[in-house]
Amino acid sequence: MTDSIQEKLLITPLGGVGEVGKNSTIVEYGNDLILIDAGVQFPAEEMLGIDLVIPDFSYVLDNFDRLRGIVLTHGHEDHLGALPYLVRQLGQTVRIFGLPLALGLAANKLKEHRVSDLAEMVRLTPGERIQLGRLEIELVQVAHSIPDSSSVVVRSPAGTAFFTGDFKFDLEPDQQQNPDLSQLEEVARQGITVLLSDCVRVDRPGFTPPERIVAETLDRIIGEAIGRVIVTSFASNISRLDQVVRSATKHGRRVAVAGRSLEQNLKVARDLGYLKFDWNSLVTLEEANRLPPGKVVLLITGSQGEPSAVTSRIAVGDHPLIKIQPGDLVIISATAVPGNEQTVARTIDNLMRRGAEVMYPPVTEGIHVSGHACRQELGLMIQTLKPKFCMPVHGEYRQMVLYRKLAIESGVDDKNVVLCDIGDVVAFDQASWEKRARVQAGSVLVDGLTVGDVTSVVLRDRRHLAEDGVVIAAVAVDRETGELLGGPDLVSRGFVHPSDGQVLSNASEYLREALIQKSRGQVEYGFFVAKIKEVLSRFIY
Repeated sequence: MTDSIQEKLLITPLGGVGEVGKNSTIVEYGNDLILIDAGVQFPAEEMLGIDLVIPDFSYVLDNFDRLRGIVLTHGHEDHLGALPYLVRQLGQTVRIFGLPLALGLAANKLKEHRVSDLAEMVRLTPGERIQLGRLEIELVQVAHSIPDSSSVVVRSPAGTAFFTGDFKFDLEPDQQQNPDLSQLEEVARQGITVLLSDCVRVDRPGFTPPERIVAETLDRIIGEAIGRVIVTSFASNISRLDQVVRSATKHGRRVAVAGRSLEQNLKVARDLGYLKFDWNSLVTLEEANRLPPGKVVLLITGSQGEPSAVTSRIAVGDHPLIKIQPGDLVIISATAVPGNEQTVARTIDNLMRRGAEVMYPPVTEGIHVSGHACRQELGLMIQTLKPKFCMPVHGEYRQMVLYRKLAIESGVDDKNVVLCDIGDVVAFDQASWEKRARVQAGSVLVDGLTVGDVTSVVLRDRRHLAEDGVVIAAVAVDRETGELLGGPDLVSRGFVHPSDGQVLSNASEYLREALIQKSRGQVEYGFFVAKIKEVLSRFIY
């Protein structure tokens, strides 16, 4: 690394720019490197068989000797869900910094993946400064849809970067989410070189409504409901879960929880003291099924229509303990993550087909508010911090462009707003910025226990199988003489209906005649494979 690079503060997004999800950003100065967040992304519908999408951490792995730590802004999956996969790839102990709830949820994930021994959790408090080589970090408490959310200040000799993380200016917080405005003003007074800001709701005017509205709406709906109330939200939305249980208890209902991630997150939040409700108000699903419908609230996973989650399973009648009953009210207290709209809509349709009344945004107002700042709040953050440069992150490209216009309107010079892509290395000092050579970056697909083994070629083959089906030919051949000894037997899946056996019978006979004509003398295995493909393709098409 040259001296000119060492004098710059280098910022490289590995995800979360030009897309929603898998937020992760590298910050470097000289020989020191930190990683802010390590999030996941939901797979697109065409990614058949894929469970998660995570950033390509190759650069971090290649520079592990310079990695001083991983800093978490908060406990949502799109900011820490990739942590177990990264830690396993590193294979050596790494320090992870954050506020208590974020660390608690992260530790739970690492334990589940059996890599806890490779992480040293370092609990911070807002305003505490930690030196990591020549980089210094400080967390600033902000409001979001989960307690213990923070912005991250990174100071270096070349300048100071301010990462907002996910935030909003909720001045009426329902729980421990008060934005620390005095600390923001103090950080601003010391000077901000570059602001890296959440921009996912820049296209929404005004301010995001406060969480209080959701608490009041859910309380009213649960109080007026006649039958069972079934609520689904993000498993990491601790504040929302707490609101539901407290309202249920207030109205004489018992609460049952369904979904492993939900159960685990509630236990972590309880152990850290973030839940206000009485834990004794919870019952098992078996106990809930013995209670009158009007005395029950179910908290379940699957607000994004994930096929294996509880909401989708009850929507198709596949859950062993929860069946939709007449009079059930299902509340989806979440908005669809971009890319999940069709899956969520299909789940809602299936719930309604089974007779449930379904409340979901935007049809029912007040059952969900975003944890992200709208346009006026984003402008307020710019005006409060007065950065020299702005760099929008945590949003799709159109939102980054809109944020650029907002930053200019808020007083930032148009030449000082940086739009970048995943893998771009952007170098800052107090007076200027420039893009350096790119690093390896992109998306890595997680399929079951494999990480990165599923390539675009594999996805293409899966799409072909899903759309066109498969025909398998079994042929016995004497490898010495080339004589056809048995078959060919054809098996079809997804190509023709099993009852239409004549098609396969004709194809089998056609293939047999072609192989008999060609199978004279010693032949290579590859010849037969190529010949079978050629003959069957000709017949089928």
